[in-house]
Amino acid sequence: MKAYMVFTKFRLSSSVIISALSGYLFAGGSGGWEIFCLLFGGMLVTAASNGSNQIWERNLDGMMGRTAKRPLPTGQMTVNEAVIVVGVCLIVGLGLLSTLNLYSVLLGFAAYISYVFMYTPMKRKSSWAVFVGAFPGAIPPMLGAIAHTNEFGLVPGVLFFVQFTWQFPHFWAIAWVAFDDYKAGGFSLLPSKSGKSKNSAFQIVAYSLALIPFSLLPWILGWTGNISMIIATALGAGFFFYAYRLFLTLDDKDAKKLMFASFFYVFDKVEGMMP
Repeated sequence: MKAYMVFTKFRLSSSVIISALSGYLFAGGSGGWEIFCLLFGGMLVTAASNGSNQIWERNLDGMMGRTAKRPLPTGQMTVNEAVIVVGVCLIVGLGLLSTLNLYSVLLGFAAYISYVFMYTPMKRKSSWAVFVGAFPGAIPPMLGAIAHTNEFGLVPGVLFFVQFTWQFPHFWAIAWVAFDDYKAGGFSLLPSKSGKSKNSAFQIVAYSLALIPFSLLPWILGWTGNISMIIATALGAGFFFYAYRLFLTLDDKDAKKLMFASFFYVFDKVEGMMP
């Protein structure tokens, strides 16, 4: 069971559905059965994506310290067993999403396909993989909103856009902290070919700064009140502060602080948007 949880990145899969739930509640959803299908369906599809990623990169994982103890490199799981786990998670997850509406299951499937068959193989070829990976990463809040509204509209679009922008400083902070490990596996995911440089740090700062006005869109459009505006502004300013610190120092310690700030930002932002 522990191997299965590591293989599917259970904690990450569980955290993703919080964004989906925020989108659902923000759009006005309240149904108990819909929430169940959204949460467990989304979690299983995310688990299938994470598992497929580990199948694809099983040989590379053994080269990196942070991934060397995963179930496939250590032999705790066979590839056939891993494929079965992925298949069950994907089928059951999409099945649950299909009970919501057609758009929900299509979004879930699109997130799986783009993450596994576009983002994953692109990681070793170009830093543009982060841009590609930001699409499936930003789908959960939009999927949550559409699970209730059953249509693509301004609300799902804004939720997607804000999370899409957040993906860049968030992942680049991770790529900075794990730079040597990623390099050992053949990955180069920072935005500049110069690696941990002023150029890369500047782009992190730029996206962090842009996130402040973008995150205020729900308030500007009159969907949220002043409390949400204050929370969004404070969190955005704090996030930008850590990004700017990294730009000044280029220190791994500041990159790690920014990484944790990104986790804090998205979860507190979600909480601030929930009714």
